[in-house]
Amino acid sequence: MAAGLAPANRIAILLPPSEGKAEGGDPREVWDPHEGSYGPRLGEMRLVVARELRRLRGGDAALLGVQGEHLLRARRANAALVGAPTVPAWNRYTGVVWNHLDVGSLSPASRARALGSIVVFSGLLGAVRATDPVPDYRVKMGARLEPTGQLAAWWREPLSALLNEVLAGCTVVDLLPQEHRAAFVPDRGSLAAYLCVNLVDKAGRSGGHGAKAAKGRLARHLVETCPMSSRVPQTVMAFRDGPYRAVVE
Repeated sequence: MAAGLAPANRIAILLPPSEGKAEGGDPREVWDPHEGSYGPRLGEMRLVVARELRRLRGGDAALLGVQGEHLLRARRANAALVGAPTVPAWNRYTGVVWNHLDVGSLSPASRARALGSIVVFSGLLGAVRATDPVPDYRVKMGARLEPTGQLAAWWREPLSALLNEVLAGCTVVDLLPQEHRAAFVPDRGSLAAYLCVNLVDKAGRSGGHGAKAAKGRLARHLVETCPMSSRVPQTVMAFRDGPYRAVVE
């Protein structure tokens, strides 16, 4: 059985984090890179990233992609990650995908499915479950640090080995952007199914902001309507959201 997955739920939904994050956290639940669902396997690599961000005093505008007050906040958070207050991942991320998934407004049964099935990819964390403790931070999966190089490549081997093991037998719905998708090589032989999903418009073009909202609504639709994995492929292929439809690569 995949660690952290509800026994009756053999579905995994891969989601990106968001640049927008809730501030603060519970000072009684501080971040230890070795804790959480995948911390025992990924903790040392998380620590390397955290130490490099601390050495860089949190990072500059070129690395973090923000300026002004957003940059000051990101630098403060990145410079003191270990021991920082945390909240569960699903409460930390506040971007477009997560706002339209809106876990907090789901019914109890659908929320349980969401929290039992979502895996979030992250430049700092590698991967976390939706319920894992996450500090405030800012670093993209496509960022380059020393000694890691590009973080997607840095994470690819350990993350692929871990997730192919813990998600063995699951139907996996990959809703990641390309930047995060580059950190995972699925073993289609060990997974029950792997659906690499993109949201495209009527002309077949990948959308921008609107497609992010559609992606969040697709994730929500899956946890609301697919208690069993057998319904997932048909549900994905039938999904429509305004001008967007889901296509499986």
